[in-house]
Amino acid sequence: MRTCLVVDDSSVIRKVARRILEGMDFQIIEAEDGEKALEVCKRGLPDAILLDWNMPIMDGYEFLGNLRRMPGGDAPKVVFCTTENDVAHIARALHAGANEYIMKPFDKDIVTAKFQEVGLI
Repeated sequence: MRTCLVVDDSSVIRKVARRILEGMDFQIIEAEDGEKALEVCKRGLPDAILLDWNMPIMDGYEFLGNLRRMPGGDAPKVVFCTTENDVAHIARALHAGANEYIMKPFDKDIVTAKFQEVGLI
């Protein structure tokens, strides 16, 4: 079974994402900030990461930079999840190593479409 790390400081967003992704046969691991997500990745890299941008302690951008510098850190597909919709913000995420991005709020159809685009399903 494929694994997806859901990184978001909102327990509601993590719960919604969990429900959607479990329906897509992913095993879910949760983290509430980038620092905790990095600890998870050091123990074992997931197949996919649904990553929030704005979080306390370590934001999504800093986490992604650290992830991509880890041995094998280029392997997980990373889908950025954000409320920001300006082009510069999205370009920064993709330049940092994100494979795709989705806007909040999201639903099953949006997550499914983005995960298909990056080859996860």
